[in-house]
Amino acid sequence: MNSIIFITGGERSGKSSYAQQLALQRSDHPVYLATARLWEGDFQERVKRHQEDRDMRWKTVEEEKYISQLALQGETVVMDCVTLWLTNFFVDLKNDTLSCLQLCRKEIDQMLIQETSWIIISNEIGMGVHAMTEAGRKFTELQGWMNQYIAAVADQVIFMVSGIPVVIKSIKQ
Repeated sequence: MNSIIFITGGERSGKSSYAQQLALQRSDHPVYLATARLWEGDFQERVKRHQEDRDMRWKTVEEEKYISQLALQGETVVMDCVTLWLTNFFVDLKNDTLSCLQLCRKEIDQMLIQETSWIIISNEIGMGVHAMTEAGRKFTELQGWMNQYIAAVADQVIFMVSGIPVVIKSIKQ
């Protein structure tokens, strides 16, 4: 069954752990789709913490950009996360917001063709401090537009606040 649960919120709001709980309710062997590039420094520690949160029931797939090309038919997939996925396009396209938005929308549209149960995690970075650089402001806009796009096609949208899920959209299936 093709479905999308979109989970968004601030940093450390409990998005990933909640998404993992949902996935394990739906599948004995869910897929964790990691979209991050392994940047240096403390980011590698963050990735390690996420890996340690998952046990042997999980299958991990890594894909930085082209998620629609993965064979995930019939799977329950946690995509973590839209922000890091967008960053990969944004950096590679030299901060070209319009091109990035078009390519990412196309990827989302293509991934929806497969009969897959998606749990997609994102961040609400536009709720924080106003970005000080032009690139930061462009990325914040890109993130907001992409979140809106995914939320529009999602069956359920959940906003995480202090570890508490708040359902802001729900279409009965």
